[in-house]
Amino acid sequence: MSQEHDHSSEHEHEPVSYGTYILTWFTLIVLTAVTVTAAGMNFGKLSVLVALLIATVKVAVVLSIFMHLKYESRLFGAMVWIVLVTLAIFIGLTFTDTLFR
Repeated sequence: MSQEHDHSSEHEHEPVSYGTYILTWFTLIVLTAVTVTAAGMNFGKLSVLVALLIATVKVAVVLSIFMHLKYESRLFGAMVWIVLVTLAIFIGLTFTDTLFR
């Protein structure tokens, strides 16, 4: 007994080119170099914030290209953003706790 897939409900997109993957890889290499450079600098109390901002950019690149979020529906993208904002709020609240100790 085989099940047939209803292709009308699927959202199909063009395959991502190798050039896009290479550009994404190069971007992640550059951002890693920025992370290493920033780790050697003294930003004082902002060191953790700088590291998290760089990591956020890297996560956005990975989610968008490698996980194909760029090609998903707006509803799915909105749900991912809600989760990420909620996570950022919890991390932010944790850091405010450590600032006032």
